[in-house]
Amino acid sequence: MYELKRIWITRVPADKKAWEDLLFLGGLVPDEQVDYTVGLYDRNKLVATGSTYQNIIKLVAVDPEYQSENLLTKIVMALSSKLHDEGIIHFFLYTKPCVAISFASLGFKEIIRTNTILFMEQGSPDFSDYLALLESRKRDADHAGAIVMNANPFTKGHLYLVETAAAQVDVLYLFVLSDDRSEFSTEERSKLVKAGTQHLPNVVILPTRDYQVSSATFPSYFLKDQAVESIARVQATLDATLFKERIAPALQIKTRFVGEEPLSPVTEVYNESMREIFSDTLALTVVPRIELDGQVISATRVRKALKEDDFQTIKKLVPATTYLYLIENYGKINRGEKSGN
Repeated sequence: MYELKRIWITRVPADKKAWEDLLFLGGLVPDEQVDYTVGLYDRNKLVATGSTYQNIIKLVAVDPEYQSENLLTKIVMALSSKLHDEGIIHFFLYTKPCVAISFASLGFKEIIRTNTILFMEQGSPDFSDYLALLESRKRDADHAGAIVMNANPFTKGHLYLVETAAAQVDVLYLFVLSDDRSEFSTEERSKLVKAGTQHLPNVVILPTRDYQVSSATFPSYFLKDQAVESIARVQATLDATLFKERIAPALQIKTRFVGEEPLSPVTEVYNESMREIFSDTLALTVVPRIELDGQVISATRVRKALKEDDFQTIKKLVPATTYLYLIENYGKINRGEKSGN
């Protein structure tokens, strides 16, 4: 009889060590980016484990000596039940490709796989629904390009990247991150991108949902300061593979445009991974960043100026559409004259 218990990997060093040892035994790299971890114990021995991070099931491992005991099913059912209790009915799974059949039998559908990672999902709306959305917005074009951006908020740097890309293709699909984990909300960021690019008729703005640079496909993106490079590289490879094999073909995208990245190591890892994964299938065009006063224009500079209520600097860094929005909605917040937002 096995006992299911929660594992507090940040509180009990001995439990963390047993958890790490089991993951290594299963060929997995321990990743502390988790919200909840459980383990199955044979007496005092940890023989199976699994974790959740937001709407993701990950780090599922079973001791090789217990592979015939169906413990994987018990772990996944326990974690699925936990997510359902939290009201999460659409969730994702990271695991090893060799156990694809086991998870398919539990109702998971494969989205994409690399040599080391299998990415699956359960619930709806799912990836087929996302592909249907893309198909509904597709335009006929000899040369289609794409940009994926957070735009937190939309700056003159973003605008330069979009205008440069749009001039080189017939249609440019501009994906704005759907993950609501930035200082500016998804709704705000999408609104500012739309306003700032309305003069470009060949730009089509699309959401990324959970399938591009999201907390599901690339969680390290949102923890740039703490991200371990090796983990970020694995996640970036998965994200780039999904774009190359499933998303680009749906829209017949031939070129992905990215900004040169001198500031963020994680974003640079992502650009490197795309270059490697795309190879001869997709072109990757790196556009140099534009500068102001000897520094690249970045959303980070805008957010810093916003905290300091420095709208003179902001006006130099953002398009007029972004500037008007910020001054109308955030201009008095830092002086305590307006609340909310």
